[in-house]
Amino acid sequence: MDGIPDAAVRIESDGVVFEARDAALLRAVDEHGSLNAAAETLGRSFAHAQRRVVALEEAFGSLVERRRGGAGGGGSELTDGARDLLARFDRLRAEFAGVADATLSIFSGAVSGRDGELATVDVEPGRVLALVPTDVAVGSTVEVSVRADAVTVELPDEAPIPDATSARNRFDGRVAEVVRGDSVGRVAVDVGTETPLWALLTTNSLDRMDLGEGDAVVVSFKATATRAIER
Repeated sequence: MDGIPDAAVRIESDGVVFEARDAALLRAVDEHGSLNAAAETLGRSFAHAQRRVVALEEAFGSLVERRRGGAGGGGSELTDGARDLLARFDRLRAEFAGVADATLSIFSGAVSGRDGELATVDVEPGRVLALVPTDVAVGSTVEVSVRADAVTVELPDEAPIPDATSARNRFDGRVAEVVRGDSVGRVAVDVGTETPLWALLTTNSLDRMDLGEGDAVVVSFKATATRAIER
């Protein structure tokens, strides 16, 4: 499951999102037996970790049981609910990995400029920044590939302004197809290329956005998640 972006796997409940950072916090509590030690191990403040656990518990139920100090000492341990949530997160991450490996969007383009390992590539809908081998010269024709789990889909009125996100590749498009799975769905977005741009979303996100064919969306993906090779 290496290579799956941290932001790709999310479990939502009552407007609160459980993601990779939260899974890491719970696993650290389980390993070290205390929220304080878990926060220290992860380089986070105890106050922030405590607030985050409270916020998660308001949405997902009891996750961490605190033990008072005494003969056996104090500490914290995970509840059965926390272990179930972590197991669900791992299943979802595995499903993302399996689908992402088989879902790759590929576009043709030409390198119009470069800055070290990153290059500007002109593709049909516009320009993208991509990782390009250093021996590929400006003017070369390349194939640009993007994994579906690296693509973010947002409704136009919810999309952040370009300067507020690190995803520098961004296009307007329309939903061409929605394929639902048990936990993960694939969305094909028409961005003006011969083949659509595919994205992975949890079924919770699909339900929240109520995406259907023809709906306007904004798609974005980071330069570091975009690869280009010479044709």
